[in-house]
Amino acid sequence: MKLILRFLRPHWKLCVLTILLLILDVAGALFIPTLAAQMLNQGTSGASFEALVHTGVQMAVASVLSGVCAILGGYTCATLSARVGKDMRIALYHKSLKLSVYDFRQFGTASITTRTVSDITTIQFALTSFIQMVLPVPIIFLIALALCFSLDVEMGLILLVVVAVVFVLALLIMRSSAPLFRKLQKLLDHMTTILLENLTGVRVVRAFRNETREERRMGTAFADYAETSIKTNRKFANLDGLSFLFINLFVVIVYWLSGGRISAGSLQIGDITAVIEYAMMVLFFLMMAQMVILTMPRALECCSRMQAVLEHTPEIQDMVSQDPKPQAEDSGEVLAFRDVSFRFADAEEETLSHLNFVCRRGETTAIIGGTGSGKSTVASLILRFHDVTDGAVCLNGVDIRQMPQRYLRDHLAYVQQKAWLFSGTIADNLRYGNGDADEQTLLHAAQVAQAGDFIRSLPDGLQSFVAQGGTNFSGGQKQRLSIARALVKKPELYIFDDSFSALDFKTDAALRKALAAETRDAAVLIIAQRVSTIRHAQQIVVLHEGRMAGIGTHDELLQTCPVYREIYESQTKEAQEA
Repeated sequence: MKLILRFLRPHWKLCVLTILLLILDVAGALFIPTLAAQMLNQGTSGASFEALVHTGVQMAVASVLSGVCAILGGYTCATLSARVGKDMRIALYHKSLKLSVYDFRQFGTASITTRTVSDITTIQFALTSFIQMVLPVPIIFLIALALCFSLDVEMGLILLVVVAVVFVLALLIMRSSAPLFRKLQKLLDHMTTILLENLTGVRVVRAFRNETREERRMGTAFADYAETSIKTNRKFANLDGLSFLFINLFVVIVYWLSGGRISAGSLQIGDITAVIEYAMMVLFFLMMAQMVILTMPRALECCSRMQAVLEHTPEIQDMVSQDPKPQAEDSGEVLAFRDVSFRFADAEEETLSHLNFVCRRGETTAIIGGTGSGKSTVASLILRFHDVTDGAVCLNGVDIRQMPQRYLRDHLAYVQQKAWLFSGTIADNLRYGNGDADEQTLLHAAQVAQAGDFIRSLPDGLQSFVAQGGTNFSGGQKQRLSIARALVKKPELYIFDDSFSALDFKTDAALRKALAAETRDAAVLIIAQRVSTIRHAQQIVVLHEGRMAGIGTHDELLQTCPVYREIYESQTKEAQEA
């Protein structure tokens, strides 16, 4: 509940207005049975026509006011719920942007998606239902009970007992249903995960003809969710049946007792009608409240899942708030790894151990090594997707842990191996790192990235449509557009993480030549598997099982580094055989 109150607090005025309209609606609804009983009593006692008309006008006014308040209250309640849901989604989205790669693995991408969309929708529905169905219950109960006691003490006591029994039943069933709702949310996460895997990996599924296997896996997830839902709904049905039983039992008792009361002259026919109407209203709202209360465990579970994300302490956090200044005069060293070691939190061995190298302005540094040697982890450490275990990664002489992540990434441009484009246009994607770039800058960057020709061949040029993920372009086209996006940013350090792998040798060579001229004032770090891509780098770092096996130029490493020589000879042999 603290989470809900936290997001309700900024909208307290709307909340107060909603509750006020709700009270007026309830008061009007309770006043109508009283007037109806009065009219019935007047009619049976021979009251004048004018008295009946007067009472009828009062009933009409009360009905209109109650209806207007109900409509306005429904509108304000829906508005309140929508605004709270919006604020929750914004808060959850902003927090997800601060989570590290490890944090995302801990929660799961599918689970974060479910919490942002489905869980908050559940919370919104519960909030609206609680305000409209649960909040009126205490007001209706107190007023109706007072009116019943004023008419007949014994009937008031019976109504009190019936309401108490139904309330206790609701609490017991709510307690027993809480684990089921918790299980439902986990099953929903599981369904979302499988569905996302099937949709994003549909080509792999079809290529291996595993549609039947995936259908079975998805069907099992659906069946588990349906089975748990049926168990939960069965509890609802039991409570509904018992509630109707007690309502009907109360009506029978009222009619049975009222005969003697009317004969004795202590109760009028209109009073019986009012008592039954009060009881019906109380028990109706109580039943509606039961349905809402039974969904509360699910809403509370959604709140706890959301709170777990909002209160989670990210693995990577900013230690300072102001942009740092270089500690020394510009020596040309843009990036430096100083005795860096790194081990994942759930790993027993170090992924990288004692790395020492420097990336200088105007020079290209390359990192090469076999699969699993830790090449891509180097890029993750530079971007602070992870923090080093020992040593320090420095940008312009400052430990990157001592600078805001925003400041760090403003000075970097990263191109990953698996190029990712956003839905929109080519121009939108190229401006992703520099929103103020003009069309001439975009075309120049595209030309350097060897993407100019194919962009010009498109009917709409830079305004051509890009599907989500860039699925309407080939792998090589996506890589070239990603490289152009990095060039538009004009950072101090370019990081190319095996981002030339989808290019043919001719395009690769032309791109590297154009890059050399374009990045004269910046440092370039290339992570690659092909020797041909990095042989002209001023400095090559060779990794083997997380350690530096050598550092130097291509010619130097051929003489001094057996690991590099083995990589070179194996690729040369493959090229000759091909």
